[in-house]
Amino acid sequence: MFPSTSPETGRDPWADDAPDGPAGPAGGPAPGPRPAPDDDAGSRRERGPRRFRKGGQPRRSEDDEVEPDEEPVEPVEVRRPLSLTVAGFAALLGVGLVLGAQTAGPGHRLPFAIIVFGVQLLFVLAWTMAMRPPALLLVALTSGVVAAAADVAAVQTDVAGLAPLGYVALGGFLVGVLGQLVRRVDRVRVTDSLGTTLLIVVGVVAFATLVTLSRIPAGTQAITVCLAATGVALTVARLTDAVLAWPRLAPQVPRGAAGVVVGAMVGTLTSALLGSYLVGFTPTSAALIGLVTAATAVLADLAVGYAEAGRLMAGEPPTMWIARHMQGPLGGFALAAPAAYAMCVLFL
Repeated sequence: MFPSTSPETGRDPWADDAPDGPAGPAGGPAPGPRPAPDDDAGSRRERGPRRFRKGGQPRRSEDDEVEPDEEPVEPVEVRRPLSLTVAGFAALLGVGLVLGAQTAGPGHRLPFAIIVFGVQLLFVLAWTMAMRPPALLLVALTSGVVAAAADVAAVQTDVAGLAPLGYVALGGFLVGVLGQLVRRVDRVRVTDSLGTTLLIVVGVVAFATLVTLSRIPAGTQAITVCLAATGVALTVARLTDAVLAWPRLAPQVPRGAAGVVVGAMVGTLTSALLGSYLVGFTPTSAALIGLVTAATAVLADLAVGYAEAGRLMAGEPPTMWIARHMQGPLGGFALAAPAAYAMCVLFL
């Protein structure tokens, strides 16, 4: 008798999947698993042969694409006559403001205010023509009225301070923005004009701080030191660019780092020399406030050059030649005026 065994014993669990055919010899080795079909080969047969480009080069994948090399940007030429002209304008502007400050005295602020108002009108003309806000005429007229109101507030207020000037600047900015909102043509670009209107209004009010500064003790001497340092710094910076505009800070800006550094240093030296002769100053204190105002002015002048290069790269047509090149020195003096007021109040 044979031992009782289960009918499933000894059977291949995958026997049902085995191909039909005669069974192998008894006791022979079990057939090995069939190799899996080559999916890549099958898919390649289904896709067909690989395509080539016309030149015989295979088609590149997205990862193999090479980005085109950027074209080198040629630096803008530095025009020496132009740098000399701008340097002369900065020197005349500084001399005029310093001499005008000497005319100011107790109860006689009006002559200096008239000189400051003339500089403010130059600032409005240059910056509106250079930046060209949507409602150019409206912004220019509003800025002119703000300049006159700021000078009157600086002369007529009982206590010399910046609060009246701040109110005038805020009111002028709101009037300029509302005037553009009323006009349907300018309403679309009112967002673009907010920054331009704010810069011009704040700039003209900043010049009025010189009149306020002349009313406080040691204010006239501080104006002399700070504006002399500012004028010398801007003039020397432009003269250095005419001789050696190196190293170039940007290919699109015709300015060099040497002019910025040398101008600030010479302006600081000038203020230190003046401080040794003026009452209420020492060479150290004069050099400190002169350094702040001179560095502020040359950096503002440099920022104007970058802004002009950005407008040209954006495809905007160039503005009026004289306004474009007056913009830098005027912006430098406009930013140096409140810096001089702050340094005088804090350190003197």
